[in-house]
Amino acid sequence: MRIGVIGTGRLGTVHANTLSRHREVGSLILTDAEPARAQALALRLGETAAPGVDEIFTWGVDAVVITTATQAHAELIGRAARSGLPVFCEKPVALDLPGTLQAIAEVEAAGTVLQMGFQRRFDAGHAGAREAVRSGRLGRLHTVRAVTSDHAVPEASWLAASGGLFRDTLVHDFDVLRWVTGREVADVYAAGSDAGPGVFREAGDVDTAAAVLTLDDGTLATATATRLNGAGYDVRMELAGERDQIVVGLDDRTPIASTEPTGPPATDKPWPGFLERFAPAYEAELAAFVEVVLGERANPCDGREALQALRIAEACEVSRRERRPVRLAEIPVRAGD
Repeated sequence: MRIGVIGTGRLGTVHANTLSRHREVGSLILTDAEPARAQALALRLGETAAPGVDEIFTWGVDAVVITTATQAHAELIGRAARSGLPVFCEKPVALDLPGTLQAIAEVEAAGTVLQMGFQRRFDAGHAGAREAVRSGRLGRLHTVRAVTSDHAVPEASWLAASGGLFRDTLVHDFDVLRWVTGREVADVYAAGSDAGPGVFREAGDVDTAAAVLTLDDGTLATATATRLNGAGYDVRMELAGERDQIVVGLDDRTPIASTEPTGPPATDKPWPGFLERFAPAYEAELAAFVEVVLGERANPCDGREALQALRIAEACEVSRRERRPVRLAEIPVRAGD
């Protein structure tokens, strides 16, 4: 199998390394907006660098992996669909609903595959939580608490193009909330704060946010996120039911300390970022994509799944801006709504 990798930044490099080692992948063609970066990575991996995106499609590949800047995702997804190629794309499909709906429509019209990169679906802790909920171990689920905290302030240029805290960061919590519980979000109430560094206000974004979400069976969920967690990178999910309570993401590297006299001490090696925290999950999602391309498994996260997570993020943005509860039914689910 020959796979084209478009984008060789941090995550593109991780994915290229994973695919280069995969027994079913014979070769890679790498390209990047900065050709020298793709060439350097290709040299390290013993793969081929292409001067541009056109060559990915003209030199002949069996599948495409997209890890470019977000604004290029939708166009590249559409181009791959028109070429009849299965695609793995890091989230999001696009930064807005119209672009997302258009790209999904192209994939569905072509009858090709689009697998989205929501890596938490491949994380062992989140998979264990899903099994606990689905098996009935917790009894009736009544409360979910999700936390995502980034360690360091991102660069201003990246922040301005990120789509904001709800669409860029909390969208992972929204996706995995649906995946773990098997329920849909009915309505949201969200708030955000830009009281931190001025770079967030300049980008029209917030540095900290919180959302209360009501699921369609009455379960209540909270999701909070910040870009300013000095202790380290922190992703957790607590799920409480009438019989039991569990937590995802609590281990010897979780950057949190107890104030109780007999509580655990602060970790001396906190998670520095998402690449380290979710390294096994990133490998697993690419292995799954190879299996999808080979026809050995169903798509674990298609474009419609990404659309649902984006709709929740959009509802949160409306709620934050207008300071009111927002029902998901207000957010379009198809073009023309």
